[in-house]
Amino acid sequence: MAEPPPPLPDFSQSVKLKYVKLGYQYLVNNFLVFLLVPVIVALTLELIHSNPHDLIHLWNSMQLTSLHILCSFFLIIYTLTFFLMSRPRPIYLVDYALFKPPRSFRVSFGGFMEHARIVLADEPKSVHFQMKILQRSGLGEETCIPPAMHFIPPRPTMQLAREEAELVIFSAMDSLFQKTGLKPKDVDILVLNCSLFSPTPSLTAMVINKYKMRSNIKSFNLSGMGCSAGLISVDLAKDLLHRYPNSNAVVISTEILTPNSYLGKERAMLLPNCLFRMGGAAILLSNRRADRRRAKYRLAHVVRTHKGADDRAYGCVAQEEDSEGHIGIKLNIDLMTIAGEALKSNITTIGPLVLPASEQLLFAFSLIRRKFFNSKSKPYIPDFKQAFEHFCIHAGGRAVIDELQKSLRLTNEQVEASRMTLHRFGNTSSSSLWYELSYIESKGRMKKGDRVWQIAFGSGFKCNSAVWKCNRTIKSPVDGPWADCIHKYPVYIPEVIKI
Repeated sequence: MAEPPPPLPDFSQSVKLKYVKLGYQYLVNNFLVFLLVPVIVALTLELIHSNPHDLIHLWNSMQLTSLHILCSFFLIIYTLTFFLMSRPRPIYLVDYALFKPPRSFRVSFGGFMEHARIVLADEPKSVHFQMKILQRSGLGEETCIPPAMHFIPPRPTMQLAREEAELVIFSAMDSLFQKTGLKPKDVDILVLNCSLFSPTPSLTAMVINKYKMRSNIKSFNLSGMGCSAGLISVDLAKDLLHRYPNSNAVVISTEILTPNSYLGKERAMLLPNCLFRMGGAAILLSNRRADRRRAKYRLAHVVRTHKGADDRAYGCVAQEEDSEGHIGIKLNIDLMTIAGEALKSNITTIGPLVLPASEQLLFAFSLIRRKFFNSKSKPYIPDFKQAFEHFCIHAGGRAVIDELQKSLRLTNEQVEASRMTLHRFGNTSSSSLWYELSYIESKGRMKKGDRVWQIAFGSGFKCNSAVWKCNRTIKSPVDGPWADCIHKYPVYIPEVIKI
């Protein structure tokens, strides 16, 4: 009886598939180089073997007159000028500043739960629900809330809300002016986003009045656009800077908590009380060539996805009254599903702009296979680690970070900035992305040429992305909210914290 043939070797063990994949990526991403090199070498060899008489004969055979040469020269100059003039002006992020709340605003888990038990003394189930949320939230003991929310019961008055806005916005602006040397009268464009506090006069008018800015400043006040409004403000500033040459723009992102403390007992509306904390950012953008050398980043892309046409997406995050007339933010149970759908749409748009050719080919092959051969096969998820060195995922909550880490197949280090920002500062809404960027800088990880992907979600429902390219290596230590605590991070965050 013949012996059975020996088993085939396990190539997954005997061959370093990682290096095979790297070789494939290098080959595809540099395909044009590999294609042009032989052509250039062949032309060079042909020129080397040709004598001067052959070149002169070739020139004479073309029968070019002075008019031909002049027209060709004019056409080349015109084409180059048109190309340079039609290119969008590069947008630089010169620097940014963040608000760091004073320690007296700190709210510990014990203090938060003590307030909850007093305010909701007749609703033990609601108190228990908030405790469960806090235990699994990923927040730490150093997050801060405004003074109005330290009162029992909270005092959501207009005066205290304005005082919070002045403290957060003016602190960030003062720091930005100090870091950049910019004078208030030199600001050409001012964009401010704050979703849930929109007084009259507006917050931009408050800033203009405080710093006595010019009467012809172009100011915009965005409200009701959720946690992704920061990137919407950046996009608006980008469009304005493309329109107005030799200009700068200040973007302010914050959320004022004082008038938005929910005083009812609906569980779906108590969740924001547990997660949202104080924060704010001021960012200086410029299209001036003089700012190129000192700028930290250059804006590469902004991609916005709006799912508001879908009723489920439109209503999954909404400000409304409960049965007792208390106003709050209601989060629907299918929020994460809708966020996933919005992320897929955003990735579909941003992928071709940032992914290397190797990943785009694999994605295209997967799409063709699913379309024409096997519709049940799993879609290929592009490896965005090939396109970016750093990721800033909106610190909206532990579940948001977990889901995006899983979907994008990111490592723990790549989501570290988001988790540590959530732990140290909580969900600061639209400004959270800038606390995360500051964390990466404070760790000394930002090098020249590095690419950063900022991803944010907001009511409506929106998923927005911004891609930045580092213009210069950021040296640490970095001044800012992490300066006195960066040495403690990263910290271990258990699944459940005992309160």
